[in-house]
Amino acid sequence: MTSCAKDVACVLAFDFDGTLHDPAANPAVPGGFFELLVRLRQEHVLGWGINTGRSLEHVLEGLNESRFPLQPDWVVAREREIYFCGSNGRWQPLVAWNRSCEQQIHGLFNRAGKLLRAMRHLVEQSTGAHWIAMDGEPAGLIARTDEEMAWIVDQLLEMASAEPLLSWQRNSIYLRFGHRDFQKGSSLSEVARHYALDSSACFAIGDSYNDLTMLDARHARMIACPGNALADVKDHVSAAGGYVAHAAHGAGVIEALEHFFPESRR
Repeated sequence: MTSCAKDVACVLAFDFDGTLHDPAANPAVPGGFFELLVRLRQEHVLGWGINTGRSLEHVLEGLNESRFPLQPDWVVAREREIYFCGSNGRWQPLVAWNRSCEQQIHGLFNRAGKLLRAMRHLVEQSTGAHWIAMDGEPAGLIARTDEEMAWIVDQLLEMASAEPLLSWQRNSIYLRFGHRDFQKGSSLSEVARHYALDSSACFAIGDSYNDLTMLDARHARMIACPGNALADVKDHVSAAGGYVAHAAHGAGVIEALEHFFPESRR
């Protein structure tokens, strides 16, 4: 690993798509973000990373395409799998956590098979959403609009009472089913635990529904969202005493970091 666990004093968690990364901008991630990280490292020993719904392969593609001059110390992929960057630059899985995660998710899906089939029937009969299922990947769905997804989520909430461990992560018109105990928030806490830290030493920023689990005091006491975040996310962050940035995407990330770490300002 790039830093010994006992040396890290603060963990910074960034959602990628829609928060740190803006595909419409050039560059997609502002250079000022990396300059700020360098300044922050002068004041703190950081363990910073990407907490995303992307697979690890897709994360690495994004880092390469965005020409990251600094390698993250860790990545949470698919909202639950944890990887640390080794001293050789290779990504090493947090084996015990990742194995437990997959075992419990697949066990849950086996138990909840009948319920998931009922959910699929409802979705396919009542909406135009597309149900997806991939080998080794929990079932999910893609709705046509945010309004259609909101209606689907309302129906799923009623049905899911039969299986309290069944959960999902929503990002706009996309939804992935999973296990209640394995999501962005619990994964961030596991990263912090690996560094022998708790939520008081964690910063997290995100823009969408699937970020809400890490924008929670149980997992991060310093929470924020960029100016382009969903209204529900802004309301949540504001109510929790977090920081709602005025700027969008990467510029909003910089603004939030400078709010919580004012010594890092130029």
